[in-house]
Parts: sequence; C-alpha cells; structure tokens
Amino acid sequence: MVQIVRVVEALPAGFETLRAVARAERVRNMEALAQQWDDGREFAEPGALFAAFIDGDLAGVGGVTPQAGLTEPAMRMRRLYVAPAFRRRGVGQALAGAMIQQGLQAARLLTANARASKAAPPFWEAMGFEPVEADGFTHQLRG
Repeated sequence: MVQIVRVVEALPAGFETLRAVARAERVRNMEALAQQWDDGREFAEPGALFAAFIDGDLAGVGGVTPQAGLTEPAMRMRRLYVAPAFRRRGVGQALAGAMIQQGLQAARLLTANARASKAAPPFWEAMGFEPVEADGFTHQLRG
C-alpha cells in the first residue's frame, strides 16, 4: 500500500538514496529538487512537495508549485520521480493525485512538462491532462 506524506521541514528519509538512483538513471530532476529545496524557492504554499512510501521505504516524490508567466493563475506539476523498484505499483498515480488535488485548491489550471521521458506524456494523459503547445510545458488540466 502506498502512503503519501506531505514534506514540510526536511526532505524525507531515504531521499539521498532516491537521488542516487535517479542519478544512476541519468534523471536530473532529483538534483534540481534538492537545490530548490535548499534554496527555499519552491514548494511553499500554495505549492507542496509529497513523498510516497511503501513499507517504510521512500518510493518516490513529486511536487506542485505556482506556474509563472501565464495570464491566469496556474499550478505546475514538478519533480515527479518514482524509483524503478517501485514502478507499476501505483506510486506515480498516488503522487500525481495528491499533486493535482493540491494544485486545484489554488488554481483551475494545472500544467506539466512531459519532455523528460517517453513514459511521461502517456502518464499525464492518463491522469486527465491534455497535450498543448505552450512555452515551458507540454500538458494541461483544467479543473
């Protein structure tokens, strides 16, 4: 069973392991997340960072932040990553669900950039996002 926890004061236990796994896969978003967390630039209200655990092990993380540069308020899905050992177990869907719920509390428009991998576009589309041609993001969801 996937347990979703909102990250508040410090990155979750097991983050350095998750970061190393991402690095080994040549996925850079955990490095960016660590830097953004240390800088305090991201994930503050109305945004949030969530961690997913399975049997006490950190399985993945994902966050939502305000989307800049649009004419209407919007929130952006950011830094979603699930360790390979936990994929295909509902972790990504559980994280995205928490991210979407948080985002829709702040804005009617959510955005996601699905350029990072071939699996990202179908994942976000399965979560209800539609492909768009926009500067800085590839998918959107209107609540």
